[in-house]
Amino acid sequence: MEHPENDNHYKGLKVNKGVVQPPVVNPYRRKRVKKVTFTVDEYVAGILAGDVTILSQAVTLVESVNPQHQVIAQQVIEKCLPYSGHSMRIGISGVPGAGKSTSIDKFGIHLLKKFGGKLAVLAIDPSSERSKGSILGDKTRMEELAVHPDSFIRPSPAAGSLGGVARKTRETIILCEAAGFDKVFVETVGVGQSEIAVHSMVDFFLLIQLANTGDELQGIKRGIMEMADGIVINKADGDNIPYCDLAASRFRNALHLFPVPDSKWTPKVLTYSGFYGIGIEEVWKMVYDYMDFVKKNHYFEKKRRRQAKYWMYESINEQLRNSFFNNESIGTMLKEKEEDVLNDRESSFTAAHELLELYFSQIQKR
Repeated sequence: MEHPENDNHYKGLKVNKGVVQPPVVNPYRRKRVKKVTFTVDEYVAGILAGDVTILSQAVTLVESVNPQHQVIAQQVIEKCLPYSGHSMRIGISGVPGAGKSTSIDKFGIHLLKKFGGKLAVLAIDPSSERSKGSILGDKTRMEELAVHPDSFIRPSPAAGSLGGVARKTRETIILCEAAGFDKVFVETVGVGQSEIAVHSMVDFFLLIQLANTGDELQGIKRGIMEMADGIVINKADGDNIPYCDLAASRFRNALHLFPVPDSKWTPKVLTYSGFYGIGIEEVWKMVYDYMDFVKKNHYFEKKRRRQAKYWMYESINEQLRNSFFNNESIGTMLKEKEEDVLNDRESSFTAAHELLELYFSQIQKR
């Protein structure tokens, strides 16, 4: 039947032709490229050859929670281990807004220009407690390093791990060292309470502070100060220079109250400007003076061995935790105990004790 608008009653009505509908399938859509997977030996060969693409994929495996990926990652790490350990590992921490990312950009370019070699930056990005997502935007503040051919920047989500350090950062350091990176920076979130995780995987721990922030005592916290091998006051430029000098003096006075560290090194306090690149030379002279000092008194090797021991125990704790929460019986009982605790039918400690008793009883039966 014809459309009613074609009737003679509607002679004055003009009907335009409809628009031709485009095809359902986009003819310009590119086919999905299947991701290339490598064997363990191919991963190791690529890493040792300095292939950054393969190194990035290997780091992704290390960070993955997929059990199959973990098996491959551990095999790759074991084979790369003999080629690691030859880099200078620097931990960089500080409160949010202290200028860590900008400073790393200036520090890295300075090192590469003066000493050559290759630099890996493992930037730990804060994760949302709600969505667990991260912006991973540190590379945007490392403008020069991001395009430098001898640098490798790997932003990783903190994912709620201790001190903001990504769960597998230590293994990533091993892979980077095997790939020929002789300098490794580990940037922390800067939460200020659990920096021990970074301290336990680096050779030099650099603390970046700010002056004139309201409460100078906030920066003089015993835990973080005792871990610092060097303290630098950032943004020492223009009218802010006198405030930075005053803050540096206060930090030096505070350091005299602490006992001498195991390294026998007296931490230094310097001022610099990361934005303008003022005082960078002095900062790295301090770092290299420290490295020479601890290598002469053999503290360097002692600290590396102590760190390896620490991460052995950390790995045991992680494996036990994963084994506990991946147990089917525990998973079922855990929901029941959660309800009991939430409804005040049982205390948190009693519920935890019963869950652990069930877990250990299953282990004994094996």
